[in-house]
Amino acid sequence: MGEAIILGFQHYILALGTAVMIPAVLVPMMGGNDGDRVRVVQTLLFVTGINTLLQSLFGTRLPTVIGGSYAFVIPVMAIVQDSSLAAISDDHERFLQSMRAIQGALIVSSSIQIILGYSQLWGIFSRFFSPLGMAPVVALLGFGLFERGFPVVGRCVEVGLPMLILFVVLSQYLKNVQIREIPILERFSLFICIALVWAYAQILTSGGAYNHSTEVTQINCRTDRANLISSAPWIKIPYPLQWGAPTFSAGQSFGMVSAVLVSLIEVIPLIAR
Repeated sequence: MGEAIILGFQHYILALGTAVMIPAVLVPMMGGNDGDRVRVVQTLLFVTGINTLLQSLFGTRLPTVIGGSYAFVIPVMAIVQDSSLAAISDDHERFLQSMRAIQGALIVSSSIQIILGYSQLWGIFSRFFSPLGMAPVVALLGFGLFERGFPVVGRCVEVGLPMLILFVVLSQYLKNVQIREIPILERFSLFICIALVWAYAQILTSGGAYNHSTEVTQINCRTDRANLISSAPWIKIPYPLQWGAPTFSAGQSFGMVSAVLVSLIEVIPLIAR
């Protein structure tokens, strides 16, 4: 049980990256401030927990965390850059209207996903997907995440590059190292790397390594510039319609449906495995 708890926490840390990165990219584009960004992160984590529990107890019971998907980033960016929303001068009002529009598009697109699932149409289509066809799909998904994640390493090379090298060494070259017959470095490599590199980054920050650096470097390298912890309330429970009633648009909903189809294709290799 203890090992399972640690592995579950490590999986949560992995999902936390998606839950933070998506709002970090999208919320500033909507005109939201640090408080709005924290609220979106909290809501995404809360809903991720609910979805994971429901999927584990009543769904297909896959060994995965049901969190945010990068497939929805592009449609959301298209909604945010819509002329009707971009014309709003007040940043906070633009953020609220953008969130309402995104919610409406997600409701419509998720309804399509529910119809495809319960009607078993997607199950019929998935029977025609062979390993020969799914291998390029998995490769393209991996390259897509590589394109989004690897340039972030270059924003702070002295922190990102050691993390990348350390993770590869522990998980691939030292994976056979065992402690009490448990492959510690293979199973907990991500957790160990994050702890070591975060301590290393904290030492650089506290030691004043970035005191005279540019603002961009300090934002990407320092451990005290995210403002997520300082902007978060002690207790905050997300609730439905916390940003107001959703608004619906045919064009925005159509773009979100395309992301739903992509997410359906993403999950097929996991189900097949």
